[in-house]
Amino acid sequence: MPLEQQIRESIDEYCQRSLAGAFYSARYVAKIMKVRKLLILLTPLLLAGCINESASYYIAGNQHALTVRAQQDYFWSKQVTLKLIASRLPECQHQLTLGEVPAAGLEIELLASGANVYTLRTDGKVWQVETQGCTQLKTPAQAQGEPLGTFRLDERKKMVFEQAKTMPMQ
Repeated sequence: MPLEQQIRESIDEYCQRSLAGAFYSARYVAKIMKVRKLLILLTPLLLAGCINESASYYIAGNQHALTVRAQQDYFWSKQVTLKLIASRLPECQHQLTLGEVPAAGLEIELLASGANVYTLRTDGKVWQVETQGCTQLKTPAQAQGEPLGTFRLDERKKMVFEQAKTMPMQ
């Protein structure tokens, strides 16, 4: 068999295989696309129950504030990660990760513990921050200070800050 004929037959055979392969890969791609569409449609359901909320306590206008953020990564998780953003603009702004706490009944007390020093307390955990340099201080032995209010998740799982009730002066 001459070399030219062998080359033509090889090319014909390659083309036939390629066409059959294209047919099968088109069916495969169609299946993948169906699965992909299904996953895209289900993604919002997976994220629907997640908490990603924040609330702020304004110390002196919106330039000096403490913001608590609660984030739940998966809807089945019973924990939220707490983050605190301490800001005193333009001098500093810093995000501190406080750790994980139970989402159910989340309440974080905020106390004024001195000049630009604030203490947060929830479920036996205590954190202390200062807003002069926006840093976290050593954990105090016990939370002390004047109550300023409470960060909490309301019935719609929205983070809110409720001012502490002040005693009327007599």
